[in-house]
Amino acid sequence: MTHLSVNINKIATLRNSRGGNNPDLVKVALDCERFGAQGITVHPRPDERHIRYQDVYDLKDNIHTEFNIEGNPKEQKFVDLVLATKPAQVTLVPDAQNQLTSDHGWDTITEQAYLKEIIAVFKAAGIRVSIFVDPSVELVEGAAKTGTDRIELYTEAYARAFAKGEKEAAILDYKLAAAKAKELGLGINAGHDLDRFNLAYLTKEIPYIDEVSIGHALISDAIYLGLENTIQLYKRALSV
Repeated sequence: MTHLSVNINKIATLRNSRGGNNPDLVKVALDCERFGAQGITVHPRPDERHIRYQDVYDLKDNIHTEFNIEGNPKEQKFVDLVLATKPAQVTLVPDAQNQLTSDHGWDTITEQAYLKEIIAVFKAAGIRVSIFVDPSVELVEGAAKTGTDRIELYTEAYARAFAKGEKEAAILDYKLAAAKAKELGLGINAGHDLDRFNLAYLTKEIPYIDEVSIGHALISDAIYLGLENTIQLYKRALSV
């Protein structure tokens, strides 16, 4: 079954808007676990506009499920943070420094040498590595040559098309890319703009996705539905 990792960046955004520690990020993470989440994801950025670097240390010391840290390894501070905290998984994302949110995967062809080098650093520390990839067979083939353990399919294009009622056309590239990843022995994660409406179709069509990481939509739903109920609804969508 596909695991649900809850991205808690938006909780940190809310906390930071007023200062102090309300809501308490660690407590929310522990509650997500208690309500059934199988992992916690954070994406610290250089300006610490949501997740702070200290948050990563605090979470690592307290959570009990899988810890996934996302970020751009071209920032040395990020590399140092990951090596110091040793999460279960690091997800490498090619974000620009001031980028609002992730909007593309790695070019695993032109950046292959760099990715090989940095992935080896994390794997030597015993950390599983996943890299953000657009749904392209060629890019998946390039990813396999980097030594990564997993890819994370960047699902914004799928989510946009699904919302327009074009789910069959939208899923095709993802199915081909996922099939190639599976053939090459890579694990498969997925994330970006996934929600409780488009999730079931994605995992029905690609049932061997290992993990989805969801933040914005899940936290937005929780405002209306409550966090515990929302996590259960997302897990139910993953089990259809």
